[in-house]
Amino acid sequence: ANMIYKNLLSVLFSTASLLIFCSASSLDRENEVKLIMQRMEYDVLAFRDEMERAYTARCDTPTLTECSENNFNDCSSTYPNQQCMKADELVVSSCGDGESCNGLWDKTQSTVRIPANLAQAMQDNPSDPEVVESVCYSRLAEEYMVEKYNNGNQMYFGSSTGTFRIIPARHSKVCGVYDPRRRPWFVAASSGPKDVVLVIDVSGSMDDFGRMGLAKEAAITIVDTLTVADRVAIVTFSDGASQVGGYSGLIRATSENKDTLIQAIKGLQANGSTNFYDAFNTAFNALDQTIRSESTSGCNIAVLFMTDGKITEGPGVGEGTAEDAVTNLVNERTEQLATNFNQKNYHLHIQSWSTS
Repeated sequence: ANMIYKNLLSVLFSTASLLIFCSASSLDRENEVKLIMQRMEYDVLAFRDEMERAYTARCDTPTLTECSENNFNDCSSTYPNQQCMKADELVVSSCGDGESCNGLWDKTQSTVRIPANLAQAMQDNPSDPEVVESVCYSRLAEEYMVEKYNNGNQMYFGSSTGTFRIIPARHSKVCGVYDPRRRPWFVAASSGPKDVVLVIDVSGSMDDFGRMGLAKEAAITIVDTLTVADRVAIVTFSDGASQVGGYSGLIRATSENKDTLIQAIKGLQANGSTNFYDAFNTAFNALDQTIRSESTSGCNIAVLFMTDGKITEGPGVGEGTAEDAVTNLVNERTEQLATNFNQKNYHLHIQSWSTS
């Protein structure tokens, strides 16, 4: 969080320094922005410290013994201090117009949300020990969260286990669907800005056993998590390879661009053979073009490769050297990124995902 806000401050102030401020009011506005950003950074770091304190106490006896009866969830709990939200605070259109009671919230409690696939125990409780642990230790920060909320700052915490805690407590319209790990704010904080290339196998064998559907679902989930700080490209391959949308490089992950890519993913059809070589070559070409045009995120690079795992087309097929050809290509293109574009400080991750 510290890095993200410092980077944001740097961007804001570097941009501001290019402007010529001709009036005191402009200087006042600039100083006001600085103060707002400083307060945001302070609040984020203070919340981080509070959660670290809570985490270090996760194994203390009181943390464990007091946990089971002192947590509220967003589906079945009855909050002890529910009250109607005022119209100047929030109007929930599905509950009312703000003139009558338009939503019951409890400002004295936090509530916990977990995805339905983690709520496998009795009464929709989690059974995974790590999920239970994150619910219990995050409760230790509840008093801090309530205090900050009363001072005008809403607080929420998302764990890598899938646990989400938020103040004020309220019931969800649909239970079990919220997973903080899939939210852009969580992904951005955990990975930073990144260039992402999704390489999807659309060969004929992907039609077997629902593989194409699984690949589409995974690709859409990944695209959904990206933010405007990220760049993205989608490469599909069978006999050959091409970039979805007709682009020659990565594009900014705006809401509009993500919607366009998701619609393209939904329309993918399986046909043809499987050419890993062209797939990786096209992916690296997209990265090269993005870096040449200086539109890269300038941070992490990730190539996510989705396939059913068998090469049937490309260099070395029939000679027993197809895998070696692909490995050599990836090594050469990775080295080229480092030498031709001075990308030695970038982090390149290639993740293979097989549906077989």
